[in-house]
Amino acid sequence: MSWIRSKSAERSKASFPELFFDLVFVFALIQLSHTLAADFSTATLAESFLLILAIWWLWIYTTWVTNLLDTDREAVRMLLFALMFGGVLLAIALPEAFGDHGVVFAALYCAMQLGRSVFMLFAFRRVDDASYLTFVRITVWVVASSLFWMAGAFADLESRVLLWSFALVLEYASPLARFWVPSLGPSPRESLDISGEHMAERCALFVILCLGETILTTGRNAAEHMQSNLTFAVFCSAFLTTGFMWWIYFHHGQQKTADKAEETSAPATVAHGLFTYGHLPIVAGIILTAVGEDFSLSHPDEQSSIKNALAILGGPALFLAGNIWLKVAAAEKPPLSHIAGVVILVAATALFASQQNFTIQMVSTATLLVVALWEYLALRRANATTA
Repeated sequence: MSWIRSKSAERSKASFPELFFDLVFVFALIQLSHTLAADFSTATLAESFLLILAIWWLWIYTTWVTNLLDTDREAVRMLLFALMFGGVLLAIALPEAFGDHGVVFAALYCAMQLGRSVFMLFAFRRVDDASYLTFVRITVWVVASSLFWMAGAFADLESRVLLWSFALVLEYASPLARFWVPSLGPSPRESLDISGEHMAERCALFVILCLGETILTTGRNAAEHMQSNLTFAVFCSAFLTTGFMWWIYFHHGQQKTADKAEETSAPATVAHGLFTYGHLPIVAGIILTAVGEDFSLSHPDEQSSIKNALAILGGPALFLAGNIWLKVAAAEKPPLSHIAGVVILVAATALFASQQNFTIQMVSTATLLVVALWEYLALRRANATTA
C-alpha cells in the first residue's frame, strides 16, 4: 500500500499528526530564546543564528515531506513520532550545541535528516520515478552536509562554527541548485506534486506557534518580575507587540500568500520562495522579539545597550522584513507601511540605544501599531476604490 498522498486526495488542511509534531519545535524555540536571553553576546547571537537555520531547515523539509505523504498511514505516523522523539532530544542538546553536546546535537540532526530522506526513497520507489530521483539527489546533498556536521562536532569551537556554517550553506543552496548531482544532473522543475495551500497553512500555524511561545515567555517573565512598578506597563506593551505582529502577518499577507501558492502553475518553485526561504526571517524575528521582551520585563528601568536595543527593536524589524518579502512575492507590490516601519526601527536602534529598556519597548510597540494601522487604512482605501 502506497504511503504517498493520492493526487485526488484533499490536502489543504494540516493533519493532527502534523500538528502534534509541531509541538516539539515549541520546546526548541523556548530553548533558543532562553539561551539568547541568558547570554546575548555577539558569539551567542552568531551561534544561535546557526541553530535557528538548522531548526528551521529540519521543520520546513519535514513539512515538504508530509505535504507529499498520506499522514493517515501508520508508517508515516511512525516517521513523525520518530522525528518528534529526535526533535525533543535535539532541543535538550541545543543550549550546549557549541559546547559539550555538540556531538549529540550533530548526530541527532544528521540522523533526522537522513532518516527522513531514506524514508522518502522507499515511499517513492516504483511509484513515481521522477520524484524518486529527486529524493535520490536530495539524499546525496544531505549526506554531503552531514559530513560537515559530524566533522564540526569533533572540532574546536572556531572550526565547528565554520564547518557547521558550510553545512548549512550546502543545505540552503541545494534547492537553488535543484539538487544537482553528477551523472543525474539537476532535478526537473515541478517534479514534486506540492499542495501550495497546505504549505501556506502549515507555515501559518508555525508562525502562530512562535507567537504563542512569545506570549508564554512574556507571561512567565511578567509573573517573576511583577513586583516592579513598570512591569505591568511593559507587559502590556510586550503583549500588544505580539498582537500587532499577528495582525500584520494574518490580516492580509497570509491569505495573499496562500492564494499565490494555490493558484500558481509552478507550486514547488513558488513554495521555495514563499515558505522555504520567505518565512525564515519572520520566525527569526519573532524569536528575537521574545528575547527583547525578556530584557524589557526583567530590567525595565535599566539603561539599555546597543545589544539590548538590537533585540528589542531588531526582532520586529526582521519580522517586518520577512513580511515585505512575502507580500512583494505574493502581490508584487511593496508594502510602504512595512518599509517605513523597518526604517523607523533601524533609526531608533541608533537613537534610543542609551535609553531605558521600557522606553525602547514602547517605541517598538508604537512602531508596529503605526505599521498595522497604516496597512489597514491603505487596504480599506484600495478596496473602496475597486468596489
